[in-house]
Amino acid sequence: MGQLEKRDAESAERIRALMFTFEDLGKLDATGVQGLLRAIDKDKLTIALKGASETIKTMFIGNMSERASKILIEDMEAMGPVRLKDVDEAQLYIVNVAKDLAAKGEIVIADSSGEDQLVY
Repeated sequence: MGQLEKRDAESAERIRALMFTFEDLGKLDATGVQGLLRAIDKDKLTIALKGASETIKTMFIGNMSERASKILIEDMEAMGPVRLKDVDEAQLYIVNVAKDLAAKGEIVIADSSGEDQLVY
């Protein structure tokens, strides 16, 4: 990416805008997280969160009912080690669902420019 930035800054910026990672889900508001939670497979969420940052884990768990979050945490602990490939696949699945929901206008994924920032 660094080489591309040196040669063609505009293309590098477009590529950066298209890249969206599991950690970028942290930009969702509570309503968006809850909408995403309704749309995804809970088993995949359990696997995806095994490789997520504490911030992302907290965000998802904080938007679940107490009972659901307790079950998720217990499932994650009981699961033991998980292959990185499985974590990556589960995270990609969730990112793709989030992109689909955003394309349908069901959730808003804020970008770093702040243009999609919500005011309450």
